[in-house]
Amino acid sequence: MASAPQANLPLFYKDLMPLNSRDHAGWRARSVDRAGWAAGQHAIPITVDEFAQAQRHFPIVFSAGDNPVPLALMGLNEGINVFFDEEGKATEDFYVPAYIRRYPFLLAKLDRSSDNLSLCFDPTSDLVSESDEGQELFTDGQPSQHTQSLLQFCERFEEAGLRTQAFVSEIEKAGLLMDGEVSIQRNDQPDGQPYIYRGFRMINQEKLKEMRGDQLRKWNESGLLPLLFAQILSLDLMRVIFARQTAMGKGPGANATGNAGGSLDEAAASLPGN
Repeated sequence: MASAPQANLPLFYKDLMPLNSRDHAGWRARSVDRAGWAAGQHAIPITVDEFAQAQRHFPIVFSAGDNPVPLALMGLNEGINVFFDEEGKATEDFYVPAYIRRYPFLLAKLDRSSDNLSLCFDPTSDLVSESDEGQELFTDGQPSQHTQSLLQFCERFEEAGLRTQAFVSEIEKAGLLMDGEVSIQRNDQPDGQPYIYRGFRMINQEKLKEMRGDQLRKWNESGLLPLLFAQILSLDLMRVIFARQTAMGKGPGANATGNAGGSLDEAAASLPGN
């Protein structure tokens, strides 16, 4: 039986339950061809390990406020996702962020006095249940091969989350994050007011140009510098996302009388450690 809904759960998760052989001996996990949990979510947390692939498909920004988190924008306005339809079916081939693929599982700390993490799942999801459909989670009282693979995936995600924290900490220390603002003009309304998007953070390119050569060389050797350029270059895709929203009849651009943009800080962003 699921426990009472918990507060401050990560994006997508409505509840968490530890996976164990006693309570879930006959349970299975099934795979689906759609991600209903991601439909309507416009901003998805990503790790630095994903920047190279993500920047080909999505604008990458950082969440506003304390503990910034990198976000892949799948839409520019709350409730809009141009990569998944309303049922969560992909509208095209694209890189699906690990945060989406991880659901309904994750590693969580059950004991605040311990650093040990346990494999948990969202019991409100129909992807894990006591049924004859899907992959066995336990075999003869032991984690199945499928469960071991799930655990390894979640462990790699946690490790990537720690690298992401280190990356964000480094660029914050260098003063490279600034409040973002993007102005988008519709091609069919050249004389109209532009749509302004705020509520996110981005790399300050002017500040980056002022960095010392030895610091840039250090970042290049560590692999941090390419991450900065990936984020900067990905912002060109905001106009592509805006155009797709408009073509779908969604977002402020779909309303010929609308001139407002929007805020991108509504996402309940979460990565390991945040």
